[in-house]
Amino acid sequence: MAPAIAMGLLVASPAHADFSEGYKFLEAVKKKEGEKVEKALMDSAQIVNAKDVTTGETALHIVTARRDLTWLSYLVGKGANVNAADDRGRTALELAVNLGWREGAALLLQQKAYPDTPNDAGETPLIFAVHRKDMQMMKALLEAGANPDRADNSGRSARDYAKVEGGSANLTETINTYAKKNLKAAKPVYGPTF
Repeated sequence: MAPAIAMGLLVASPAHADFSEGYKFLEAVKKKEGEKVEKALMDSAQIVNAKDVTTGETALHIVTARRDLTWLSYLVGKGANVNAADDRGRTALELAVNLGWREGAALLLQQKAYPDTPNDAGETPLIFAVHRKDMQMMKALLEAGANPDRADNSGRSARDYAKVEGGSANLTETINTYAKKNLKAAKPVYGPTF
């Protein structure tokens, strides 16, 4: 009986499991297999926004994490959603800001990445730039419309963190200088926003 069960297990789980097309695409992006990526995109243009089923990461998350401007430009050119978030609410822009990768953040902002998208903790890319004391990144985000008064889940905004962490970097002055003048003070929001 035991050999029959063992044989059944071998038949049920072949060494070359059938992976989804999205999984294969993301693996090809991870391995920088350009021909496989191109073929997958020719077969289905929507695959550019495939998500990893365990993390929710897209191809943009993968190439941003490795700071690969060539692949980032390519995927954006193929229609990748620059505002796609993973399972923790992180966008490629947030990853670029966290890495201090200005070129990647600049490209994503040029392609209309939302500068105010919060992650699951309510933290925005601007809050991360303030934590990093990266005034160039702060300037780029503010000029793209980031709201310095949008609070995270703890109730603190980028402006609040700038006051606390400012030190000699003068983060508050950067916010005051580059924040869009037409931004209204952040108000509590109840229900969905569009």
